[in-house]
Amino acid sequence: MNSRSLFLPKDHPRYKWVALSNTTLGMLMATINASIVLISLPAIFKGIDLDPLQAGNVSYLLWILMGYMLVTAVLVTSFGRLGDMFGRVRIYNLGFVVFTVGSIALSFDPFHGGHGAMWLIVWRIVQGVGGAMLFANSTAIITDAFPADRRGMALGINQVAAIAGSFIGLLVGGLLAVVDWRAVFWVSVPIGIIGTIWSYRSLHETGQKNPGRLDWAGNVTFALGLTALLTGITYGIQPYGGHSTGWTNPWVLSAIIGGLVLLVAFVFVELRVPAPMLDMRLFRIRAFSMGNLAGLLASIGRGGLQFMLIIWLQGIWLPRHGFNYEDTPLWAGIYLLPITIGFLLAGPLSGTLSDRFGARGFASGGLLLVAATFVALIFLPVNFEYWQFAIITLLSGIGSGMFGAPNRSAIMNAVPASERGAASGVAGTVQNAGSSLSIGVFFSLMVVGLASTLPDALRTGLTQHHVPAAVADQIAQLPPVGSLFAAFLGYNPIQSLLGSDTLSQLPQADQDALVGKGFFPQLISDAFHHGLVVVFSVAAAMSLVGAVASLFRGKRYVHDDGTRPEPVDAPHAGVEEGEGPSVAAAVPPAAEEAAVAARGAAGLGGDDPGMGGSPA
Repeated sequence: MNSRSLFLPKDHPRYKWVALSNTTLGMLMATINASIVLISLPAIFKGIDLDPLQAGNVSYLLWILMGYMLVTAVLVTSFGRLGDMFGRVRIYNLGFVVFTVGSIALSFDPFHGGHGAMWLIVWRIVQGVGGAMLFANSTAIITDAFPADRRGMALGINQVAAIAGSFIGLLVGGLLAVVDWRAVFWVSVPIGIIGTIWSYRSLHETGQKNPGRLDWAGNVTFALGLTALLTGITYGIQPYGGHSTGWTNPWVLSAIIGGLVLLVAFVFVELRVPAPMLDMRLFRIRAFSMGNLAGLLASIGRGGLQFMLIIWLQGIWLPRHGFNYEDTPLWAGIYLLPITIGFLLAGPLSGTLSDRFGARGFASGGLLLVAATFVALIFLPVNFEYWQFAIITLLSGIGSGMFGAPNRSAIMNAVPASERGAASGVAGTVQNAGSSLSIGVFFSLMVVGLASTLPDALRTGLTQHHVPAAVADQIAQLPPVGSLFAAFLGYNPIQSLLGSDTLSQLPQADQDALVGKGFFPQLISDAFHHGLVVVFSVAAAMSLVGAVASLFRGKRYVHDDGTRPEPVDAPHAGVEEGEGPSVAAAVPPAAEEAAVAARGAAGLGGDDPGMGGSPA
């Protein structure tokens, strides 16, 4: 046994389970940290003595929200390619180290105010670099370790950790924020240290390396383009020039257009350089291209669902049911448990069944179920009965679980072994870019929905409590994004909006009502529901388009690699949904070797299903 190995050599029959358990721990840690901050923001801002709703502090709020997701989205494809070149385990292990260092630094923020916020932003970005290394290579390590007929099950478990972690983070964040805001970051330190030691001692390089020169032109154009695009879309939330959003801001438009131009340039660069960061011909494989399109739309919808449900519970429903604002993060996390339960029930099972029956039905059916739950949420009253909310969110979790593992398994099975790191990176980029995009897309949609109804609601509610009409009108004309962020953070902004001078001149009963926990949630409920209709309608449409894209992924398909034959001739592995045995199972070994050699001489390419694979 290799002296580095704490447990099993790479050729041991049970080594694949070591690889699965370690990479699942890494994915769970990375995705928990993507969402744990969302629900802990009130405690974090209180801990560093910063009011995030002041005009000059909104950028801190946005970057704490999006910094981690932005970095993971931008770098994950590059780290996937580096894994192909230098070893997936090597990059993955380094990711554990970087992530742990970032977690330690975050838990000891020595500053307050703006400096404290900058410390958090910088180290969240460092943490995101480590997370990108983990995201980029965990799926490829599993794909290398497991045969084709077991990958759906293995990737199902891994994807349960990857997506359920984003929901678990909400619960963990709510629990820990009550104890101490730094505990939100402490939780990753022991896990990171254990995971670092374990991964270094137990994981082995089992995949094919694809050596070559680093594609600097591709890496730079991709990183700059995606950064500009995601940043521009996110900053579109902020009002500009009398408009409720910033979509007319020249800087926002320049960032979005410039980002798109750079991403188009990236495609041309990749088609011309001898050793591209990403072989664009992978997108000729329908299982790869349609799977990633469906994954992007699902990720945007899932991210938007998280944000909207946090606002709904933390800013409106819980205060209206008597919960103190300080306790809403904890209870919001608890009340969102049905989503996690649904995902945990459906994820592993759908992954296992997709090994036998193919991914298309499960992935498409899952997104159709998610679309149906978005429609159901449109008709749910703002002040709902919890059992109704629990059933809908449970079904949403089941739908996401049905989609996640089969979709990722189909993507990874479709590519050559030498491209698995890059393919895993693309899938990770799609997932993280979708989460980042959801901030700008759904917050902007909500602001548009609020803009038509919130001003009248504010004006009426304030004047009913004897606030002077001129003051009420001035507050009503403020951009609705402030009220949206207040609801997201579980704040009642009325006291700061009115100011102590105006408030002190009102009767005591009106003062108590205005700053109480029920006034602001009640005030914005109808306007918020109008915004929800807009948001969930778009999310339902995205899920439907994703389901259609998933249907067009083509037949069940596993790429053949001559250096490591896939066991597609297993009794249940070579059958497309309801069809006969696979071509690969009927080809004699000599003929298959000749075919592989011919494909290798010709280079990557070929007709769909593409790039030298077998329909299975």
